[in-house]
Amino acid sequence: MDAKLSRRDALKAGGTAAVGVIALRSVGNAAGQTPPPADIPASNRPGGVLSAYQCDRNIWVRIDDAVFCCYRAGADQKYPYFYPLTGPATGMSVTEESSVPWPHHRSLFFGCDHVNGGNYWQDALSRGQIVSRGPRIESADERADLLADVCDWRRGDDEPIIEDRRTYRITAPDASTRILDCRIALTARTDIQITKTNHSLFAVRAARGLAPLGGGRLLNSAGQSGEKATFGQPASWCGFEGVRFGQTESIVLMDDPQNPWYPCQWFTRDYGFASPTPFFWIDEKEPWRLPKGQTLALSYRVAVLAGPLDRARLDCMHRDWSSRA
Repeated sequence: MDAKLSRRDALKAGGTAAVGVIALRSVGNAAGQTPPPADIPASNRPGGVLSAYQCDRNIWVRIDDAVFCCYRAGADQKYPYFYPLTGPATGMSVTEESSVPWPHHRSLFFGCDHVNGGNYWQDALSRGQIVSRGPRIESADERADLLADVCDWRRGDDEPIIEDRRTYRITAPDASTRILDCRIALTARTDIQITKTNHSLFAVRAARGLAPLGGGRLLNSAGQSGEKATFGQPASWCGFEGVRFGQTESIVLMDDPQNPWYPCQWFTRDYGFASPTPFFWIDEKEPWRLPKGQTLALSYRVAVLAGPLDRARLDCMHRDWSSRA
């Protein structure tokens, strides 16, 4: 069977897995459901029906049979990443897969520069690459999809210096909200040191229409707006909003209070970049270290919303998420 078999062809074949080439797991169908009355606010309408399917190293997640996101983990990539992440109102991605002035940014991604002299953020693959061992759909039902992956941080054919284990839980609690909860645990396979860098860990590259330079807005949990006000400031969350085709949509990245640098200072840009970046603020002469065998556990939440950035709503969401058992 052709390894590039389309989802449509796979569905015609009955949705069965094809000997390591296509893994298809689809749960739920929005067909036949009665839509909610139009006068009920979107935030009070029930969430959509989720499904997930896998084609080679890509995992697609759909909500009410429309694509929400794709986790991309190709062996020739710098690192795995999500693209697209579509807004509930327009169906357009709220992130960019690649865009000037820094086209190496990949939508929603995780990486780091200056790791034992390697670069796991940009530059040639020989300088450093985060290589997926093969993502999988851990579980899926109509309420939540759980994706899992194990990745090796390596340079060329050298032994990995870091092993990371990650899970992504995707939910749609109501018609206006999509949630991506991310847990990433990095275990040092050798002594790790990271020197000062602005390229570190979890980051989002928002679509131009949501970024200030494209007519959108950048806001953090402290109510500060725009790059000049938010850059270097500690915050619980930071996000972008914009209007496209008359519809306002937002994407928000939340930092977990259980993360070691919380509340982390943020690296932000008006062209649409935001990241709680701990290693830009460390002493240039004193690297951050993770001894061999130790593990760094990190957690983040990404919210994709219909509507503007509502601080009260987002503070409540962050509080409920971070107070989980």
